Amino acid sequence: MTTHCPTHRFTGDGIHLAQRVTEEVRRTGKHFLQQPLLERLGAFRACPSTSGSPFVRAFLDCVLDKHDGVYGNRTYLALPVLELVLEGAGGAPDPDRLATLLIADVARFEITTAVVSGGRSDRDPPDPAVLRKRLRHALRFAAPDLADAAGPSPAQWSGIADALPRPPATEAGRWFDVTVQPVYVLHDEYFFIRVLQTHEMLFTAIAGEVRSAVGALRDGRPAGAAEHVDRAAGLFGRASALFRLVATMRPGHFSSFRRFTQGASAIQSEQYKRFEVLCGTPPAARLASPAFADVPAVRAEAEDADRDTLTRAYLDLRRSSGIDPREWGLLHGAVGRLEDRHQRWKATHRSLAARMLGNAGGSGHTDGVPCLDGCLRNRLFWQLDQAAA
Repeated sequence: MTTHCPTHRFTGDGIHLAQRVTEEVRRTGKHFLQQPLLERLGAFRACPSTSGSPFVRAFLDCVLDKHDGVYGNRTYLALPVLELVLEGAGGAPDPDRLATLLIADVARFEITTAVVSGGRSDRDPPDPAVLRKRLRHALRFAAPDLADAAGPSPAQWSGIADALPRPPATEAGRWFDVTVQPVYVLHDEYFFIRVLQTHEMLFTAIAGEVRSAVGALRDGRPAGAAEHVDRAAGLFGRASALFRLVATMRPGHFSSFRRFTQGASAIQSEQYKRFEVLCGTPPAARLASPAFADVPAVRAEAEDADRDTLTRAYLDLRRSSGIDPREWGLLHGAVGRLEDRHQRWKATHRSLAARMLGNAGGSGHTDGVPCLDGCLRNRLFWQLDQAAA
């Protein structure tokens, strides 16, 4: 695709335009798209026929984020498009299933690079040892039954890519492949983007389980709430497994492409903060921190006096009578496990960030690892501890 791509010829759902633009983004890096192309895409987005397609609009908003001056974590990860895939009719995946599909795509990308192109068309693919480790971790997450099939030689992987799960063959599912828009041209950014997208999907699923737990408590069912809380804790196990995958990223690649991701940081994750405020209202210092300053919509939710939380529902039901003590025991144990899984997840995140960042600042204009050190002191259910004292 050239900067003179005749975008006016694309009609209908716009997927063909999105595919060609994505090819150009991956060839040059989004940060280096040429101005004439950006202007043509902006003009195409302004057409009335374009604004009627939510997928086209969301896709172009993500591609043009730097051009528009609104670049951030959501657009870097193309979350507006992925969220439309989640909402698509006819077999749309749930967030946890979409997480599986995202990491399956990582495995397919690595296999295709190694087997089909032999790395020749790629920008600095990993060496065989790193590739095997990355593929093994990706398969354990997305397709455990295929993990043993990944032998020591790329020649043995040819059948794995075809066996990996794929998005549903729906109109929405077709947009899955255009949701990686790297800012630079190095190999490792592709899988890095997919891992961050996967975290967003997992925290969407975790927040959903906590929300269901609140509903169960309001219905007077502590045991039912405990089941949802335990499912949320189990999803943290999947989130933690992603760190082993991220650990295969080469620091040189990371330091190269993160120069062009300033302004987009995981600190801007709305889904993580939404999970946090569903568990309970964070302390005032936490709400005043950069973590919530970067997600004003979620901070407004947290400051809403009428908002319900797991902590509030727990304390309200606890004050009532007639609930079997054994059910409270189940809920108490589940809440403790969720707190513990969350703390361990944060500690692992901090360790990996220290390895990748060193003394460098965070891309969200934080001080990097020291910011994560402070986060280790935050607890989800601190108000329950106070109530028990």
